[in-house]
Amino acid sequence: MKTYSLIVFFLMSLLSFGQQRAFKGDPDLAFEVARDLAFNKNRKQAQDSLKLILDKYPNYHDIRSFLGSTYSWDGEYEKAKTEFAYVLERSPNRLDTWEAAIKNELWSGAPFRALEMAKKALRFFPENSEIMYLIASAEDGSNKQEEALLTLEKLLKLKPDYERAKVYKESLINKLSSNVIAFKSSADVYSEVFDPMQFYLLKYVKRTKYGSIHSKINFSRRFQSNGAQFEVDLYPKITKGLYAYLNFGMADSFLYPDIRYGAELYKSLPKSFEASLGFRTLKYSATTNIYTGSLGWYTGNSYWSFRTYVTPGDPGASKSGTLNYRKYRSDAYNYFSVSAGAGFSPDQNRFDFSENADEIINLKSQKLNLGYYFSSKNNQNAWGIQGGVSHQEISFNPGSYFWIYSFSLSWEIKFR
Repeated sequence: MKTYSLIVFFLMSLLSFGQQRAFKGDPDLAFEVARDLAFNKNRKQAQDSLKLILDKYPNYHDIRSFLGSTYSWDGEYEKAKTEFAYVLERSPNRLDTWEAAIKNELWSGAPFRALEMAKKALRFFPENSEIMYLIASAEDGSNKQEEALLTLEKLLKLKPDYERAKVYKESLINKLSSNVIAFKSSADVYSEVFDPMQFYLLKYVKRTKYGSIHSKINFSRRFQSNGAQFEVDLYPKITKGLYAYLNFGMADSFLYPDIRYGAELYKSLPKSFEASLGFRTLKYSATTNIYTGSLGWYTGNSYWSFRTYVTPGDPGASKSGTLNYRKYRSDAYNYFSVSAGAGFSPDQNRFDFSENADEIINLKSQKLNLGYYFSSKNNQNAWGIQGGVSHQEISFNPGSYFWIYSFSLSWEIKFR
């Protein structure tokens, strides 16, 4: 009866406020009534009431934070983000507002932005269990399960009885110890000179908390010949924010190098950047060394990266670069990608380098690729579709070019 009376009183007051176009009353009482409205499925009316109070008391942060939460519950994430940002800019020591703002980013499908916010919040609330849990959630959503596991292990050392963290840790261990089988088929169609070239990849991945192991069989049909290559890729975790890429492959076909190997270090940087530096070596009748590096940046629900290859040769080094962009949807397995590049690299282009390597690596080339990747609801199955076009100089006819149209389909399945 008391709640009903308060609501009636408040609704009558609103009529008066509407005529006066200004709030005149007890903001605490009005806030209490607005909360009752919000929790009794009268969200729009509650939001109107909260905004009316804020017109008079713009720095009543409890009200503004609650308004942001109601927007977030209704899926109006940008409106919620605006309200949370206003509060945190003026009062950054509000734990409940940080938690609500980070959850808003996670719910909106922006795990990278959520991770940025959670790390910033931890500076105000060191070793806070809820913030650390949200950091792990954001790392997981950003496809950084190894880092999420380390965060949960640190959290459980501080708070051993945190049941939600225990359950979450077990689920992550299952993810990291999972097995993956993947298959990819692609084809390059040339505007002239060559018949279509076909490429197939069969891969088995073992994921552990120490990193992942990728065993691959590459098979191709090119120049009316068939060939296979066997490769192993390792991604060992060195420490938080630092991991490596190691590669070794071998083949008994002129379509692939007799031996290939490479290594690269990846380091997380401030402001959601990541950089890497490494090399690739291809051994045909002669040996080709390629030096590579990359710079990546996570911003909101997007990822940008630039990779360059430098291949020493005669008369000078060959350089190539590729700019990639990904727009993520629900998680790291669902995204749209576009990449554009210029220059030639033996590690990317599918040619026979057993002879005239110096001439080939100085070829001119431009390319554009589009891709779409999506998964089943539980992420057990994932598919990818990619198409691209390249404009490339002909190795035996410098100054002349052909077009290459590329198409690929991929599928992977995860299991324990």
